[in-house]
Amino acid sequence: MFPDLTRDDVFRIETRHLWLRWPRASDVDDFARLASDKAVAEMTTCLPHPFGSGEAEDFVIGSRRVNLEGRGLVLALSPHSDPAALIGLVGLQVQDDAARSLMLGYWLGRPFWGQRLMTEAVAAIMDMAFLLTDAKHVHSPVRQDNAAALKVLDRCGFPLPDLSDGANRFATATIGRGEWLDARSSAADRIQLRGLASLPAV
Repeated sequence: MFPDLTRDDVFRIETRHLWLRWPRASDVDDFARLASDKAVAEMTTCLPHPFGSGEAEDFVIGSRRVNLEGRGLVLALSPHSDPAALIGLVGLQVQDDAARSLMLGYWLGRPFWGQRLMTEAVAAIMDMAFLLTDAKHVHSPVRQDNAAALKVLDRCGFPLPDLSDGANRFATATIGRGEWLDARSSAADRIQLRGLASLPAV
């Protein structure tokens, strides 16, 4: 589903404070250190705990394969001040080709919480989801008690999911192309895409 542009590991996105780039072998130590934090792992739907260097290496290899094959777009987050560092991840993977739907996931290392960095990253990759693919919907599973993740989704235009089912720890937020267009038209931040001359007007 993803185009050739994103299948090259020189692909990157710049936001106000971040670079979003392909994960690489040099990220393994940062990845393992930050993702091994129980406070991070327990707020995600995909990170096991404990999480070590072996798991980080496998994840980096798998993410690069997903990107190369166009089955998704998984990007490491690096601050402008230290482009070689990894402070979190954001990713999209094809959930259903026929339905043209994508699944969004993300996490951020605890030292970087509270700075709205993940809002920047999610907004940027959501632009990629709808500008560079024919996706109709993006879904994001979220823990019902993860107030920070729910705020990120809300700021990025996702209608908040029904949280009334107390028996289920997880809910799924979904945004369609039209809802994204509405959210994007009122967003203050814009991204710069390295390797793409211009973005389509929306």
